[in-house]
Parts: sequence; C-alpha cells; structure tokens
Amino acid sequence: MIPVLAISAWSGTGKTTLLKKLIPALCSAGVRPGLIKHTHHNMDVDKPGKDSYELRKAGAAQTIVASRQRWALMTETPDEKTLDLGFLVSRMDHSALDLVLVEGFKHESVAKILLFRRDAGHDTCELTLDEHVIAVASDTGLSLPVPVLDLNDTDGMVSLIQQWMASR
Repeated sequence: MIPVLAISAWSGTGKTTLLKKLIPALCSAGVRPGLIKHTHHNMDVDKPGKDSYELRKAGAAQTIVASRQRWALMTETPDEKTLDLGFLVSRMDHSALDLVLVEGFKHESVAKILLFRRDAGHDTCELTLDEHVIAVASDTGLSLPVPVLDLNDTDGMVSLIQQWMASR
C-alpha cells in the first residue's frame, strides 16, 4: 500500500504554505508525491456555462474532463455523510506516486506531521499526540515525546519523511 502522510493543524496554522514548499522539495529529492486536500467548503472544480458543467448537472454521477495537459474526475456525493480517506487514496494512480500527502483529515488513523505555530492561538496542551503522529513541525522549541522539526526547515522535513517511508 502506498504511504499516506497527513499534514494536520488548526485552520490558519500554515498547512498549505508548508505543502507549497514541501512538495517541490520532495520532488527534488526524487519522491513523487500526490495530494488530497480536505475542505469544509462546498467546492466545484468546474465552471457554470461550460459543457462539462452542464452535462454533470444534468445528472451524471461521475464526469471526467480531459485534455492533453490534465484530467479530472468529479464524483457527485450528495448522500455521503463523511469522506472516506481510504477510498480517496484508492482512486489515485499508485503507479505514478511514491507518497500521498493529505492536508487535513486530522482525525483519520494515518501517519501525521502536526504543525504548531506559537501565534496561532492554541496551546501545546491542545496537540493530539497519538500513535499516528510521527513528528511536530513548529516555529518554536517544544519538548515533546516525538521529534520536533523546525517549521521552516523544509530539507529536514524531507529527510524525516524519507526515513519514515524507508522504515515502513
């Protein structure tokens, strides 16, 4: 099974900012990452007025929009109560990936790097350090029972991720 690693934190802590640095650094290190991003918002990757949007809205349960540059699969899930991370990971092309990064999904039972920012409005006692947390990335020194990484040390995070992947 492909390794899945969540980058988890409270809103406003910098998950996306970190991933925008971490993904190219992983690529430079020879790791092919995929990404699943959780959002609480009602989102749509298609645009009203486009043929694909109109056909999907006509009732197609799944729609693939494809071009030479990329393709996207949209699946309507109006009756789903919760997202199933395992199912989403299974939809990815594992032959093209070495790792699936996940933004969010902090309550899932997958390996995680937690983010902690001193000025994000939370205290370290609020960190949920369960058996799935492999490290905490922080902008301040912390004394925790898991490795604590410098939030700005992308190379250090890549090294830890590679070590974690090799140990699986």
